[in-house]
Amino acid sequence: MPTAPTHRHDPVAIGDEETAARGRPTGPGDPVPTSTRPRSARSIGPLTALVVPLGAVVAALAVGAIMLLALGTNPLRGYAALFDGAFGGWDALADTALKAMPLLLVGVGICIAFRTGVINIGGEGQIIAGAIVSTVVALAIPATPRALLVPTVLVAGALGGALWGAIPGALKAYAGVSEILSTIMMNIVAAQLLSFLLQDLLIEEGAIRIQQTERLDPNAHLPLLPGGTRLHLGVVIAVVVAVAGYVLLFRSSPGMRLRSVGHNPDASRYAGMTVDRSIVQAMAFSGACAGIAGAILVIGSESHRLIGEGGAASFTQSAGFNGIVAALFGALHPLATIPAAFFFGGMLTGGIRLQQELQVPAALIVALNGVVVVFVVASLKLRSRLERWAGRHGGRTGPDDRDGSGAPPPRRTDAAVTAADEGAERAGAAVV
Repeated sequence: MPTAPTHRHDPVAIGDEETAARGRPTGPGDPVPTSTRPRSARSIGPLTALVVPLGAVVAALAVGAIMLLALGTNPLRGYAALFDGAFGGWDALADTALKAMPLLLVGVGICIAFRTGVINIGGEGQIIAGAIVSTVVALAIPATPRALLVPTVLVAGALGGALWGAIPGALKAYAGVSEILSTIMMNIVAAQLLSFLLQDLLIEEGAIRIQQTERLDPNAHLPLLPGGTRLHLGVVIAVVVAVAGYVLLFRSSPGMRLRSVGHNPDASRYAGMTVDRSIVQAMAFSGACAGIAGAILVIGSESHRLIGEGGAASFTQSAGFNGIVAALFGALHPLATIPAAFFFGGMLTGGIRLQQELQVPAALIVALNGVVVVFVVASLKLRSRLERWAGRHGGRTGPDDRDGSGAPPPRRTDAAVTAADEGAERAGAAVV
């Protein structure tokens, strides 16, 4: 009578490279033991994460230089103006940080969602949802002390964004609806909801009907940071959220479950994890980050009110899409997204100075930013191939390994790697 197979954890099967190095037989697809790997192969992984994105930016700027030459301007002078406008002085740095703030918050949410295997293109709608809920709360309790009102408004924004993100997450988990399509559709719904509310229900009363709310109570204003610039506490909050996102993903049990679902949902389900719930949680976390950005764009703005005049894109300034590019540029790591968001914030602020200095059309600045996005997205395939090669020949590499723990991650199958690559390409294609 045949005996039932017993299930045991195979160290080699789950990627225990140290066990393999002690002489345990490995399959043809298993990594080479660390002790036998060439030094050049072991060092290519960290270099890949830095060199490939920077190379993509350099290539994009080279194409931008050709565009500037075609308009009869000096590219060196133009890029000098761009750098000076983005980083030339405290005021420029403050403006860059303010531009980077919503990109960072959206980017951290993208890191959480993507590592769970879902692609959140709904940052725009989640920013708007967070802005609406936070504004309603701020208008409802204006007499609350600032020490209580500001955190309450931020939490309200996070809840609004989380709800807006959880809806497509639930549709993905329980109905099989593509999260790319549902999040994009939710962006449109949020934009129309904002316009509807500012037509009547939330509009400021007065002779001139402008799509904006009344000015929020001073207790709801974000405090300015010392230095005499426009820099406010929202930038610090964004960095704190990025650190919290890192802790969630790489230093907590829920984060381990989310990343496990992203690696292989079937294996995670076999191990007893609730894959459907993890997908909804990831989208809710992602939406909460974008919702906080929406709240800060309201209570940290100079007008201190929700303004819908000019459309939803005028309010969000496309941070919901640019944040995706910042996350991809940062290798989908919350901490690496901080400098990536700052770089793209500098591109936005410095582009204004470039236009003023060279008197070039505004469309050129949009085109230059678009070229950078295209090259960054196109570099994902090259980076994944190099990291896959280094993973076979040179130790711990790849965005899933750079968690700072020093422990080798579970070995990913070719199917899992292919799925991750395709997911990155789909996300990039949706942005472009």
